[in-house]
Amino acid sequence: MRLKTIIIALMLCPLLYAGGTTTDFHAKEGESLNDVLRRVREARRLEGVGNARIHLQKGVYRLYEPLFIRHEDSHTTFVGNGTVISGGVSIGGWKKQGKLWVAETPDFNGRPLDFRQVWVNGRKAVRARDVAEFDRMHRIRSVDQQHRTLWVPREAVDNRRYSILKSPYAELVLHEMWCVANLRVKAVTVQGDSAGITFHDPEARIQFEHPWPSPMVTSDGRNSAFYLTNAFELLDEPGEWYHDIRNRKLYYYPRKGEDMQRAAVEVPALETLVQMEGMDGRTVDGVAFSNVTFSHTAWMRPAEKGHVPLQAGMYLIDAYKLRPKMERSNNHKLDNQGWLGRAAAAVDMRWTRGVTLDGCRFEHLGGSGVDFVEGCSADTVRGCSFSDIAMNGLVAGSFSPRALETHIMYDPINPRLVCRHQQVRNNLFEDIGNEDWGCVAIAAGYVAYIDIRHNEIREVPYTGISLGWGWNRNDGCMRDNRVEGNLIHHYAKHMYDCAGIYTLGNQRGTVITRNVVRDIYHPKYAHDPNHWFYLYTDEGSSYITVRDNWTPAEKFLQNANGPGNVWENNGPMVSDEIRNAAGIK
Repeated sequence: MRLKTIIIALMLCPLLYAGGTTTDFHAKEGESLNDVLRRVREARRLEGVGNARIHLQKGVYRLYEPLFIRHEDSHTTFVGNGTVISGGVSIGGWKKQGKLWVAETPDFNGRPLDFRQVWVNGRKAVRARDVAEFDRMHRIRSVDQQHRTLWVPREAVDNRRYSILKSPYAELVLHEMWCVANLRVKAVTVQGDSAGITFHDPEARIQFEHPWPSPMVTSDGRNSAFYLTNAFELLDEPGEWYHDIRNRKLYYYPRKGEDMQRAAVEVPALETLVQMEGMDGRTVDGVAFSNVTFSHTAWMRPAEKGHVPLQAGMYLIDAYKLRPKMERSNNHKLDNQGWLGRAAAAVDMRWTRGVTLDGCRFEHLGGSGVDFVEGCSADTVRGCSFSDIAMNGLVAGSFSPRALETHIMYDPINPRLVCRHQQVRNNLFEDIGNEDWGCVAIAAGYVAYIDIRHNEIREVPYTGISLGWGWNRNDGCMRDNRVEGNLIHHYAKHMYDCAGIYTLGNQRGTVITRNVVRDIYHPKYAHDPNHWFYLYTDEGSSYITVRDNWTPAEKFLQNANGPGNVWENNGPMVSDEIRNAAGIK
C-alpha cells in the first residue's frame, strides 16, 4: 500500500509543479529561440523559477537548427504575437532570362542548399512537370519486374515540346491504387513508340519487389497514371520552377502579375522546427505553444532515396513478396513483408506529457505538420489550422517501429511507449498531402484513448481520418479511441480505396460516432472508379462501434474484419441535429 501511494505521488509531482506561480519572460530583439529558452532554463536552475511564460517577438524567427526542448524545459509556454517560426530561406537577386527569371541559390549552414518546394508571395509554386492538369497524365504500358523497368509511351518522355532523355535528376511520380511513388529516373531507353525507364536504388529494388500497392495494368485500359517532374525541359508553364543543383540556380516562370524584383520567395532548409524529446521517467511535461505559426519546412528523403510508401505516407525501407504465403494465427495468410519509416514533421514529439498546441498555424510544409512519435500522453492540439502540407497533417502513435515487420501487431512490453490520451479538437485541415497523395489529414496508428473531435477536414487527396494499423485482428495496444463530431468533405481528390473515416486492426472499445462525411471527388485516373466509401473498416478491424454517422448514402465497406464490430444508424437517415452539430465548435 505504501509503495502504491509513493508511485501515485510521484506521478502527480509534475501536475503539482504546474499549478504554481508563473514567471514571465520576454524575448529580446535579436535573441534566438534557443537563447531565450536557455535563459529560462538557467533561471530555473539558479533562481528557482517554476512555470515560465515566454512572450515571443512579432515577426519571423529563422532557424538554422530545430528548437530542442528537453525535460528541463517542462512547464514552459511560448506565446506568439504575430510570430512565425520558419525553416525557410529567402531567395533574391532575380534576373530576367527570356520568359524565365533566375536567381542563385545560397549555402545553408556551410553547404549548398537543395529543396523540393518554392513559395512565391505565400503561394506554393509548381515543381516543373509534364502536365498542367493531372487529368492529362500519361499511363504506363507495362511493368518488367525482372529488369526493374516501367514501359511508357515514347511521347511521354520525348516529343516535340520536350525531351527528358538527358535530364540528370528527373523523377517519375507513379499513381498506385492508394499511394503514389516518387522514383528517381536513372535511364531511359527508347524502343519504337515505347520507352523503358529504370530507376535508382533503393527505390528501384523496393518498387519492383513489393506487391502492395502496385502499378495497375488492366484489360480496360485503366493502367496506372504518372507524371514527370524535376527537369529543366519541363519548365514551360507560369508558376513552375526548376532548381539546377549542379550550377546552383533557381529558375522560375512567373504567374501573371508577379514582379520578381519585389516578390517574396521562400525555399525550405530545415525538416523539423521544434523537437520535444524526453525519455521514460523524464518526460517533457506541460510545454505549450499558443498563437504561433510554423512554416517552410523540407523533407529531402525523396530526393536522396526515392519514396515508395505502403500507406498513409509511411515509406518502405524494405519489402518483398512471400511465396508460399505465410501462415498467421487468427488471420488470413500473408503474401508480403514490409518495414517502414515516417516523414519528418515540423513539430516532432517523443516522450511528452500534457503538451498543448493552441491556436497555432501549420502551413507551407514539405513534410508533415505535427507528429506524436512515441511515449506521448495527455497532449492537446486545439483550435489550430493545418494547410498547404506536403505529407500528413497530424500524426500520432507508432506505425510499426522500423525493426518490426508491419503486419505483426505492435504491443510493446513497456506500455508507456504507446501514445495515449491525445486530444485533437476543433482544428481545420485543408490542402493536406498536396505532394504525397496517399497522405491523410489525421493519421493515428497504434494509439489508445485518443479523442479526435469536432475537426473540419476538406480538400485532401485521400482519406480524412485514418485510425489504427497492422492489418491484424489479434489483440494489441490499440483501444478505446473516439472519433466524434468531425466534418469531412471534399476528400479523395486524387486517390481511391479510401473513406472519410478509415480503420485498421483490433482496437477494443473504439467508437466512431456523430460524424458527417460528404462530397467526395471523382478523379478520372483512380484505379477503380467505384472503390470509394464514406466509412471503411479495413483488415483486422475488431471491437469497433460505428454509430450515428451522417453520410449521403450507405456506401460503406467492411473488409476482412475481425469480431465484435457494431454498425448502427449510419447514413442519410441520421438526424439533422447530428448533421448540423458536426465540425468546429
